[in-house]
Amino acid sequence: MYFCSVYCEKMQKREIIILGIESSCDDTSAAVLRNGSLLSNVLANQEVHRVYGGVIPELASRAHQQNIIPVVQRALDLAATPIEAVDAIAFTRGPGLLGSLLVGTSFAKGLSLSTGKPLVEVNHLQGHILSHFIDVPEKELQPPAFPFLCLLVSGGHTQIIVVHSPLAFEIIGNTTDDAAGEAFDKCAKVMGLPYPGGPIIDKLAAEGNPLAFRFAKPRVGGLNYSFSGLKTSFLYFLRDRLAEDPDFIANSKADLCASLQHTIIDILMDNLIAAAKQTGIREVAIAGGVSANSGLRNRMLAESDKRGWKVYLPEFRFTTDNAAMIAITGYYKFLAGMTATLDVVPMTRSGQ
Repeated sequence: MYFCSVYCEKMQKREIIILGIESSCDDTSAAVLRNGSLLSNVLANQEVHRVYGGVIPELASRAHQQNIIPVVQRALDLAATPIEAVDAIAFTRGPGLLGSLLVGTSFAKGLSLSTGKPLVEVNHLQGHILSHFIDVPEKELQPPAFPFLCLLVSGGHTQIIVVHSPLAFEIIGNTTDDAAGEAFDKCAKVMGLPYPGGPIIDKLAAEGNPLAFRFAKPRVGGLNYSFSGLKTSFLYFLRDRLAEDPDFIANSKADLCASLQHTIIDILMDNLIAAAKQTGIREVAIAGGVSANSGLRNRMLAESDKRGWKVYLPEFRFTTDNAAMIAITGYYKFLAGMTATLDVVPMTRSGQ
């Protein structure tokens, strides 16, 4: 520990430039940070998946192969930073889709071999959390103070985490089955909404009554989550109503979206409130794709006023998968001397 603190102190006395590469799912992204300050963040989306109502892993990995070179080059160009000036290459090791991760990992290894730059492997979920620490030059964004609670909510993960430092995370709540983001997308698909369904539900919910319908709120004990029961409750509810009225979804779409979103947010916030009471922590943040949801953001602000929390909401551009969050995590790991070897392999699941 003493060595780490001395090492970090020495490193912080000079300029550190990190190239970040993100390829965990269907977005290819590259970013450049100088001492934690954002110089560029380039993203290439894969619209092809909308046709299929979800991400097709084989198509995603092929698109990453096409996109990764121009995306990385564009990030370096926008940052006015040649690859020679980069101190380390941070890349997403996982969790994510194996084929997609292999593209990013292989590219990072090849770039490291050809340039002699060290590698830093990054956990995608930690990247989402540390996105709050990205220094955006044109804005004065205050990061959370340690320790803080973070509700990490995405399509594949729902967790409550105590963040003790940039590199010390303690998971105190987890999903036992499905994630909140998956519940949004699967229920949207049942209603015939296009993929991804979460943002569409959020938009329609603004026009509906959040108390129009009631759905199950599963309890699994402790601070853990479960969303499979909610999805089943929603499916059976629609089945019964459609048997009475074939046009029920079309006539009630806004109310359905508002009620579903209200239920999911209630489930998320009940445990987060309990976690804040148990830990005594009042610095509270959200992160991940679902942290862009307007209902969740508004509820966080309301709870802040009610409970005396200091709430941190990520910028919308950092809620989706992006390389800036990989670069900032890589920056802290590089400061601590935590570099990776060339035999590092992707991990499809967290903690693997």
